[in-house]
Amino acid sequence: MEPDFSKAPPPRAESYFTASDAETARSQELLAEGVVRHQAGDLARARHIYRQVLALNARHFDALHLLGALVLQAGDAAQALDLFDAAVALNADHAETFINRGIALRDLKRHAAALESYDAAIALQPDQAAAHNNRGVTLGELGRHDEALAAYDRAVALQPNFVEGHNNRGLALRTLGRLPAALAANNDAIRLDPGRAESHSHRGHVLAQMNQPEAALAAYTRALKLDPELPYLYGTRLHLKMLVCDWTDFYTAIADLCARIPRGERVIASHSLLALIDSPLLHRQAAAIWANDKHPPNQALGAVPNHAPRAKIRVGYFSMDFRVHPVSSLTVGLIEAHDRDAFEIFGFSFGVDTKDEMRQRLEAAFDHFIDLRAKSDIEIAALARELQLDIAVDLAGYTEDARTAIFALRAAPVQVSYLGYLGTMAADYIDYIVADATVIPQTSFGHYSEKVVALPSYQVNDTSRRIADGVFTRADWGLPNVGFVFCCFNNTYKITPATFDGWMRILKAVEGSVLFLYANSPSAISNLRRGAVARGVDPGRLVFGKRVPMAEYLARLQAADLFLDTLPYNAGTTASDALWVGLPVLTRSGESLAARVAASLLRAIGLPELITTTQAEYETLATALARDPARHAGIRARLAHNRLTTPLFDVRRFAAYIEDAYRQMCARQRAGLPPDHIVVKPIVEEPEN
Repeated sequence: MEPDFSKAPPPRAESYFTASDAETARSQELLAEGVVRHQAGDLARARHIYRQVLALNARHFDALHLLGALVLQAGDAAQALDLFDAAVALNADHAETFINRGIALRDLKRHAAALESYDAAIALQPDQAAAHNNRGVTLGELGRHDEALAAYDRAVALQPNFVEGHNNRGLALRTLGRLPAALAANNDAIRLDPGRAESHSHRGHVLAQMNQPEAALAAYTRALKLDPELPYLYGTRLHLKMLVCDWTDFYTAIADLCARIPRGERVIASHSLLALIDSPLLHRQAAAIWANDKHPPNQALGAVPNHAPRAKIRVGYFSMDFRVHPVSSLTVGLIEAHDRDAFEIFGFSFGVDTKDEMRQRLEAAFDHFIDLRAKSDIEIAALARELQLDIAVDLAGYTEDARTAIFALRAAPVQVSYLGYLGTMAADYIDYIVADATVIPQTSFGHYSEKVVALPSYQVNDTSRRIADGVFTRADWGLPNVGFVFCCFNNTYKITPATFDGWMRILKAVEGSVLFLYANSPSAISNLRRGAVARGVDPGRLVFGKRVPMAEYLARLQAADLFLDTLPYNAGTTASDALWVGLPVLTRSGESLAARVAASLLRAIGLPELITTTQAEYETLATALARDPARHAGIRARLAHNRLTTPLFDVRRFAAYIEDAYRQMCARQRAGLPPDHIVVKPIVEEPEN
């Protein structure tokens, strides 16, 4: 949410020490010229003129305020705050100064002081809409969204044509999940100013959440036409197109991204890029742009204080997804399996309390489960420090609704990225990334800002996932009774045109086969069926499964014969699900972490022959397995044998590996050594007598 910068006060003959009439006249003449230059965008000349005024009269209130507004506009909040403080010391009755002072404090992440400054402005001028609006922005950043909404309501009540107030009100309503009301607020903003790109962008976000992708795409397209440089919107629109499998101009968009990211343009959120381009270099560049723009290091809490080592290492896991969610379905067994004689485990939850079965299981699994939805980032980081965490594990990275700012403040002496975000965060405050030799080979270390923790296997898995009881037939899932069933239950945004081209060639090569897919929108289903027709395949050979409860979803996977993976964003949890129920997974491995996850899983379960590295090899093997029932049956038999005898589903072994890594991290930190790459050696099983 962007604050509304108050208009600078008009020049006036106001001085706080005795000056000659000539000096006063010259000051006002210069000040008037400075305002003209300032409003014309000539900031360098305006800055020079304001300083000339202050050279004549160091206590000139207007010059201090205007120079403060200028340097704040230029991005120097600290210097602006000094100038506003000097202005307030001369005249504590000017509401606009307190408003702009509040903006500077907010930019410096001093939210409590910013609120005090806005409150001072409101006390002086209760009908100042900008003060209420900016107060709402700060409250929203503190996570106090209901209070923020009340502030925006007050702002638009005072000034009904306040476009920014309506926009911010829509953002608050969207955050609170009140989507129809949010859409109405966005529509109000557009009615007042149809040419404002941000309003159309915000409207698009709401429509996307309401599962109205066509309307959302139209809103994004309008916003980009009005402002092609609107930060990250190009990538947001492209991601939504991928969700509905609209591949119009796909390769042109990829070429644009490859050109614009190296130039440092804010063109796409780094998480969205992972599914589009298999380039660790571009992934790091995009992540660095995002980190520097959205989550730069924040020194508001100072350095993390040292504390005396304890018998138990304190590890905190941070997530907004402690509920029925892929991250939780993978990690819950790890939380339960941790060695409580050596570790004390904290859960820091800042997501909604769904009260579902997974949430309840997680609350019981942690030694300490803390619901922090109502806390600000700085409050959460301060609490983590107060609890003297040794290690903070970020399970979200740059995914949607993540709270990266907690880590920018330093919640713990050691900070680790694991599982939720499949790439480098390119942020100096993330010390380690958990991996294995497959997902991040040593030759790729240079693409990661973090030090790499190479475990014997990468992905943890919960072994208590229940498969629905009962006997299900293919017909129960809408599948034909005969014929080979290929499937992919990855999210639709992972399906690129090249991947789909390959799938259609496989279907053509295997007579009577079908492809079983998951799609969450009618638009995606329609586009995929049209895509099949365009490639000469009967659209009836694409079968779509709906969202069902987890146990039924696992049972449904058993109806398929072979899981076909996507590139450049592999299956993660979905591949584990398939392997758990005995369904072989065929993957094509790439260069980036996201493109190598399924290969890691297959190595961990002892099926490396299902890893391919070229599209031709991928299609040839898929076709061969479908045409050779004996070979396919042999793969399934080995999978059944390996399922509980190899590392992939051995959660206690994984817990021992990651605890070894945690011990090494802490030992280095306590010895005053910087983070370094860590290799955890596999446990050698003693042979049975």
